Amino acid sequence: MLKSSIKALAILGVLCFSTPVYAQFNLKKVAGSATKTLQAVTLTDQQMAEYVKESVEWMDKNNPVSADDSPYTIRLKKLTENLNDADGIPLNFKVYEVIDVNAFACPDGSVRVFSSLMDIMNDDELLGIIGHEIGHVMKHHSKKAFRTQLLSDAMKDAIASTGSKAAALTESQLGALGSSLIDAKFSQKQEKEADDCGYDFLKANGRNPWGMVMAFEKFLEMEGQNNAKSSYITKMFSSHPETVDRIKRMSERAKADGFERPSTTK
Repeated sequence: MLKSSIKALAILGVLCFSTPVYAQFNLKKVAGSATKTLQAVTLTDQQMAEYVKESVEWMDKNNPVSADDSPYTIRLKKLTENLNDADGIPLNFKVYEVIDVNAFACPDGSVRVFSSLMDIMNDDELLGIIGHEIGHVMKHHSKKAFRTQLLSDAMKDAIASTGSKAAALTESQLGALGSSLIDAKFSQKQEKEADDCGYDFLKANGRNPWGMVMAFEKFLEMEGQNNAKSSYITKMFSSHPETVDRIKRMSERAKADGFERPSTTK
């Protein structure tokens, strides 16, 4: 199947948590905006779940999902057949046949793996990355990042006007939320926690945690290449700890736990 770049509409607004001082004639407008933000802060878990569900459905609809009989789907299903939930959050998996090298997990447990990532990773490496993404869900990093996007200027008007019900979002707003799920920016502390989850995930599933190290080494190699894919990897990892530091930390854990590094990555 011809691969295509993932469709994600540009985020409509920037994150904004402060309000500039205006002259008196703008005070009413400013006060109204503050009220809407306050209403948005009271988002319920049910509302959050509805927004996540709608965003995931939008992404699945607007991207090439691998068919059930695709080699990608068959491989992923085999690797994840015993992965039913993460701390009580039910998991579901799909493959997007796109040229980007990435994977992400949503607060509702929806895990989406890109075919180009599967092309360059062996099973242990791929499961390590999946475990890392699931770690963001288990630690509620994904939920916090999604909530932040819902509170952005692009969303708060729609959300604040609907009371206890989830707002009916436009295609552009759904695209923005989808983009926030894919491109969520986590702190370096959160990334380290997710790395540890990926490592523990491999151990718990009888895999060699050196897979985490070797996956990072492949990303590091890609970062050093002067092409569009390397630029994408560099951008994707811009908020992450330095890749060399992640390699060192995971290597030290694997050695301390007595695991031997595989002689090959394939």
